[in-house]
Amino acid sequence: MNDTAALPPTRRAPSDRTRVRRVAENAHYDRATLHAIIDAAYLCHVAFSDDKGTHNIPTACWREGEHLYIHGSNGGRLIKWLGQGIQACVTITHLDGLVLARSAFNHSMNYRSAMVYGRFEPVADKHAALAALMDHLALGRQAEIRAGNDKEFAATTVMRIALDEAACKVRSGPPVDDEEDMQHPVWAGVLPLVQLRGTPVADPLNAVATPGYVHAWTGLTQAVGPLDRNARQ
Repeated sequence: MNDTAALPPTRRAPSDRTRVRRVAENAHYDRATLHAIIDAAYLCHVAFSDDKGTHNIPTACWREGEHLYIHGSNGGRLIKWLGQGIQACVTITHLDGLVLARSAFNHSMNYRSAMVYGRFEPVADKHAALAALMDHLALGRQAEIRAGNDKEFAATTVMRIALDEAACKVRSGPPVDDEEDMQHPVWAGVLPLVQLRGTPVADPLNAVATPGYVHAWTGLTQAVGPLDRNARQ
């Protein structure tokens, strides 16, 4: 039986370049994990090569369905080269903790990461795509802001890459030590890291009341990894 045909619709078979070989038990190819990692991010890194060499550029990102979206200035290097249909690799990483083991070799990190391969394509409906970006930043924001004008939209390109060729890698849980190190007299455990949303700082020139989505921002923390897995890294 064909491997792809045997997979549920929520999971894709890894390609040769997305198949995780190092600590393969931490690999995930399901759509739910991929979507969750992307949706928790505001930034991604896009790697590509041009006539000047290889680059890895951070940029804002958001997801709609089975595509990851970015945008940028028409004159920028990133948009210029991606628009020519070159191969790209997009990565997102959330660091959830430092894992302190009893031996130097077994120290690790808890994390959620995603990698997407493919080619970007331009998005025709820039208005709808950028409205989705606004709502990704703050749900309800799009309805209140000044909409972009013709000049601003003309200077901006929105691009997207399909999530067809993607893989995730996730680690969570305590250190995994070798049996012979278990009696070594040193503290072992996890130093958690979370992304804390601080108190909003209002522009002193504001002439409107603070909206609900700004009040809701305060004190929220980013969700930690979706899985509880003890795996060596």
